[in-house]
Amino acid sequence: MTLRIALLQTNTGIDPRLEAVHLPTQIAKAAAQGAQIVFTPEMSGLLDRDRSRAQTQIASETDDPVLAAVRQAAADHGVWVQLGSLALKGAGDKFVNRGFLIRPDGGIAARYAKIHLFDVALGSESWRESAAYDAGEEAVVAQTPWGGLGLTICYDVRFPALHRALAEAGAALIAVPAAFTRPTGEAHWHVLLRARAIETGCWVIAAAQTGVHQDGRATYGHSLVVSPWGEVKLDMGETPGIGLCNIDPDEVTAARARIPALQHARPFRMVQA
Repeated sequence: MTLRIALLQTNTGIDPRLEAVHLPTQIAKAAAQGAQIVFTPEMSGLLDRDRSRAQTQIASETDDPVLAAVRQAAADHGVWVQLGSLALKGAGDKFVNRGFLIRPDGGIAARYAKIHLFDVALGSESWRESAAYDAGEEAVVAQTPWGGLGLTICYDVRFPALHRALAEAGAALIAVPAAFTRPTGEAHWHVLLRARAIETGCWVIAAAQTGVHQDGRATYGHSLVVSPWGEVKLDMGETPGIGLCNIDPDEVTAARARIPALQHARPFRMVQA
């Protein structure tokens, strides 16, 4: 059973009202080209490292205009949407980085809050996601007509144990929406995504932010689709737009039969010699 997927590669700005118009337009175009499920990047509604300014735009899940618009677009066009993530109000004065799986009727099938927060110094750039965001605590596998879909967000890709747990819980596909920096993207993006696909025997689908954004940051792009055997089936480069790819969910079973690493894992003791 072939599944036609679409990835939206975006250059998200600082005004969610604009994204609430742009994303549904792109979803409509993807659906018109036969996409059955559309994947969007991390922070699809707002990308702004000026936290004082961002705070005036960030809403609760109930009131977020982008989530409402994407849910309506999914229902209007009868497609699944993996809304990579949105910045939403959390507990107290903190935000949450939360992704969604939206059904073709516009209902929310699953939610996932980013577990691993990006607290990293990269030369002249310093990122402290935990200063404004609370971390999630629950891994999520959502059921789709094509098998389990594991939900992750960006920096999560560096933690193989999470992806293995998703595969062991029934994931056949893993979404990795991202807003990767250019330095880390150039060094690690392709190899990390291929490794996660090979280790789990899953399709890995990574919709990404790209280009220089309104807040001044630069993201790497290169939205990817990687097969369970580790082959790159789609690389969107650095241009915003829609990428389409046909994938075969049965390749999961075939890859895991060739290299049954999930079955071969064994407990072990650590010894300091």
